[in-house]
Amino acid sequence: MNSSTLRQLWALVEETHNTTLLKFGDAELVQQLLKQLQNKIIMSREELNTMNTYLNSKVSLIRDLAQAGSL
Repeated sequence: MNSSTLRQLWALVEETHNTTLLKFGDAELVQQLLKQLQNKIIMSREELNTMNTYLNSKVSLIRDLAQAGSL
């Protein structure tokens, strides 16, 4: 996973409405963000798996940011 992909992911999180980020369960949230990211960039299966793991490790942070309204 390169820095450009990470920047695009976090920009996507920032663009997504807080209510959207909070309404999904963890697995659904990860899948929605991956789907949106795939619409923006092409990722290999390996990159997709790495991003999936990364997002799963950041779900709590994403939810905390959304609840704080700082997105």
